[in-house]
Amino acid sequence: MMKLYFAQNTRATRPRWLLEELGVPYELVPVDVHQREHKTPEYLRIHPMGSMPALEDDGHAIFESAAILLHVADKFPEKGFAPAAGTVERAEYYQWMMFCMATMEPPLSAYSAHSRFLPEVDRVPGEAERGRKRFTDIARMLEEKLQGRSYIVGERFTAADVVMASILNWGASMGLLEDFPGLRAYVARQISRPAARRAEQ
Repeated sequence: MMKLYFAQNTRATRPRWLLEELGVPYELVPVDVHQREHKTPEYLRIHPMGSMPALEDDGHAIFESAAILLHVADKFPEKGFAPAAGTVERAEYYQWMMFCMATMEPPLSAYSAHSRFLPEVDRVPGEAERGRKRFTDIARMLEEKLQGRSYIVGERFTAADVVMASILNWGASMGLLEDFPGLRAYVARQISRPAARRAEQ
């Protein structure tokens, strides 16, 4: 059985969401980050950076939320949460997975850190605004890309939607999607899925 190390309000919600979509058995291992359980020697043997999430599968540790999603979706190809290998849709699936993590999330992280998360003394002037502007440019592109579409790849929900919707939902929680009704509707559709709701519990 797979074992997911989990903390609320972290990227660990993403693999939990997909595991719930798949309906496969897994063990949920709560990690109390407020008590710094993610920095214990035991957890650092699983994730050497002490971050969330991590997955153990058949005795092997896997970390980084998108990597876990890619692995789990491929582990159960019959469930259809990843396009078939070698197809154009599969290439787009990889594209949007990488886009989410490498292009979309960093400016949002910068905005969050320098506008609210970091102590005032550690905030760098201009970093929050640069992050907000970059994320807004990305959101404008996605608003157009998703026009008339229910999902980011093809005609069905995939693991790429888990990442896309979770990051956009984070942006929405900070008021950054007010000018993007299409993205707000996309997020609402995805996070209203029963598996997404279960992943937040």
